Amino acid sequence: MTPATRQEVLGLYRKVLRIAKNWQSASGQIEETMREKEYIRNEARTLFQKNKNVTDPKLIKQCIEECEARIEIGLHYNIPYPRPIHLPPMGLAHKHGRTLRHQEKLRKISKPIYLKSHDEIS
Repeated sequence: MTPATRQEVLGLYRKVLRIAKNWQSASGQIEETMREKEYIRNEARTLFQKNKNVTDPKLIKQCIEECEARIEIGLHYNIPYPRPIHLPPMGLAHKHGRTLRHQEKLRKISKPIYLKSHDEIS
């Protein structure tokens, strides 16, 4: 990891922790706010620890993009949790008899970047 990339990753980690510190839930309830703050801190800690030994520049770039996307989506919608995607079970196939394996492959390809690591740790 280059020093510039390291600084970018550490900056993202600090940014997430600052967001958690200043987070206010949409409902305004203190209990929910505390639960969401704790979720943000735990999610950041888990994902950054999981990816601390990544050395492939492409994978590092993908992780950075995922982090930035989750930050922007969380701030925009005021929810700390990843937004789910809703795909119909057999909605990606053509009518000419695609196999279930092909369906799974299409689902994996169509998954947004901000959900890539969420499924791995859930």
